[in-house]
Amino acid sequence: MKPTLLILAAGMGSRYGGLKQIDGIGPNEEPIIEYSIYDAINSGFGKIVFVIRKEFDEAFRSRFDQFSDRIQIEYAYQEVNVKVEGIDIVERTKPWGTSHAVLVAKDVINEPFAVINADDYYGAGSFKLIADFLKNECTPNLMSMIGYTLHNTLSEHGTVNRGVCSVDESNNLTEVIERVKIAEQDGKVQYNIGADDPCGEVDANASVSMNYWGFHPSIFKEIEEGLHAFMKENANNPTAEYYIPNIVTDMIVSGKMNVRVIPTNENWFGVTYKEDKPMAVSAINKHIAAGVYPDKLWS
Repeated sequence: MKPTLLILAAGMGSRYGGLKQIDGIGPNEEPIIEYSIYDAINSGFGKIVFVIRKEFDEAFRSRFDQFSDRIQIEYAYQEVNVKVEGIDIVERTKPWGTSHAVLVAKDVINEPFAVINADDYYGAGSFKLIADFLKNECTPNLMSMIGYTLHNTLSEHGTVNRGVCSVDESNNLTEVIERVKIAEQDGKVQYNIGADDPCGEVDANASVSMNYWGFHPSIFKEIEEGLHAFMKENANNPTAEYYIPNIVTDMIVSGKMNVRVIPTNENWFGVTYKEDKPMAVSAINKHIAAGVYPDKLWS
């Protein structure tokens, strides 16, 4: 059975100033998301599932239904307010986070699947790595995460926050430590740059999580139970969010699963602000010049 690629695309793009998920960066106005689709097809994925908001439906279908002759396309919808029996939840202005976004796809995914963000570039090689894992190794007790080398995820335009991973002798995830305000300074990679706390040094070759996960469909049940418990605890908190690392950590600590960290040397980049777009355009053009992608992606 071919694995599925779940693309989280329900963000409003408020910091970007528009629907960044379909904003063109390629030479023919291809958005980042299409490079992920292209890499997924070439790596043996059989289905793409977009998690979007209902109001994005027409824009997404008009852009991406054209690929349905190349790969199966499905849509799932993440709504802001969720009704759960027995829980009286206050009105919210944003959804319940990335775990909630994964959960809304449970009715259209029955096979091992990868999860990525719509507005991040993950590298062609990483799709082959996770596709191989999903086809050959993924079980309810063993899931995965692509581990990027820290120095391949740094920004030239300021500091970044990263989840620095620790692994055991089997390369299974044991801990993720969130380091903030990371940048290269004085020939070293340091964190807490410009913060009140003292700076510390972090290994430039450390493995970091960029929220690229490989899951077995059995995780939907775990997310549902975890999310409902989180909703009960945060029913009166309109901004509380239940993230993918929350459920992953809970399952590791409880002994329900291991998470294999699959290392990659690919460069990662993301587009959060409009000012990030020239960097993304330049990076894609370098990949085209290197022969990773054709000049016209869908020729």
